[in-house]
Amino acid sequence: MKKLQQGTGAKLWQEAKKIIPGGNQLLSKRAEMFLPDFWPAYYKKAKGCEIWDLDDNHYFDMSIMGIGTCSLGYSHPEINEAVISAVTNGSMSSLNCFEEVELAQQLIQLHPWSGAIRFARTGGESCSIAVRIARSYTGKEKIAFCGYHGWHDWYLASNLTNKHNLDEQLLPGLHPSGVPKSLSGTVLPFKDGDINEFKKIIKNHKGECGAVVMEVFRHSKPNIEFLKKIRALCDQENIVLIYDEISSGFRLNIGASHLLWGVEPDICVLGKALGNGHPIGAVIGRHSIMDAAQSSFISSSYWSERVGFVAGLKTLEIFKRDNIINQIDNIGLSIRNGLLEVAKQVHFDIEIIGVNSVLILAFQDKNPLLVKTVFTQEMLKRGFLASNVIYVSIAHTEDIINKYLAAVKDVFYLIVSANRENNLLSELQGSICHSGFSRLN
Repeated sequence: MKKLQQGTGAKLWQEAKKIIPGGNQLLSKRAEMFLPDFWPAYYKKAKGCEIWDLDDNHYFDMSIMGIGTCSLGYSHPEINEAVISAVTNGSMSSLNCFEEVELAQQLIQLHPWSGAIRFARTGGESCSIAVRIARSYTGKEKIAFCGYHGWHDWYLASNLTNKHNLDEQLLPGLHPSGVPKSLSGTVLPFKDGDINEFKKIIKNHKGECGAVVMEVFRHSKPNIEFLKKIRALCDQENIVLIYDEISSGFRLNIGASHLLWGVEPDICVLGKALGNGHPIGAVIGRHSIMDAAQSSFISSSYWSERVGFVAGLKTLEIFKRDNIINQIDNIGLSIRNGLLEVAKQVHFDIEIIGVNSVLILAFQDKNPLLVKTVFTQEMLKRGFLASNVIYVSIAHTEDIINKYLAAVKDVFYLIVSANRENNLLSELQGSICHSGFSRLN
């Protein structure tokens, strides 16, 4: 197998870091998160689960699929048609687009506990809107949370109190630089499943918490009893319960996963897969609570842009019509079983965690980051964008999966053989990938 060469994309990434602080607009797409020196970094074209880079190299995307946004695959023809029509007819105007009302009606039908919606374009800002509404409604400032909820001040302020507060929520090393120190103590973390830690927050901050923000699940199905206990305590203490389903929405069912378990929030935040690659975020809530948005200034020009609403409507239509949830689950199960079988054949030590629609490859090694980087490097040589996460889409066909598993078998065997000789590091051409937030230069 030939050594990788620094292509046009890898070289452009080095130039980008000189003029764009952090290199790009999203941590999860940094080359350093995959293969620091050789990741292609940029694309010309994306279709289904296939990507062409700046040198016209072709790859199958068996990794993050647009960070979980494209369950229907890249550049879905029906969504493209709807979006192109919307752009042709004008994506912006001095009047409002009617599609936002239709999308609001459909999402309320999916969430019968709710009664009102505000829209935005990104996940982080949607969470911030939800927090603002909750504070406006309750008149209380402190926020208890577990899980990952974006980059805004209300969330990063947790690390003002303890710089490691956010390390176990998802991303380690998140610095609160630039966050007003006056926000210290306003955001209170607790661990998923730890009801006693949450009760301690309630006791120590009696009458001060305006909201609880939590992911329903990320890597595995939730502890339903834990969710019910949080719900009961929020009712008891007049706290707005916010479910962040930006990542989990449209993975286990149409809409949001909490609908499967009979536990209702006061606000639910959706994003990512709702627009299948087009920006749209939804803040869905009980009418009495959402109405507090009128007491606080929450407004933005591009929240009224048409494409996101049109994409959201077409995505909902396709999910319902084609039983997408069942398709994704079956595809993910096939990939999971295939990976486990390949690993067994070559005696590669791995655990596959997560739900079928979002598979996590947990490398059982003393240096998992090295293993991950070598895996990514060797899969790239074989024409695959691959990492330790697979966001499954309906574009992952049986033929593509079989090609992926054949390549994985070769790479797993290479890693096992190198580890046996204690020289895995010598297989790596460049630097080991990053695992969290850090300065690039």
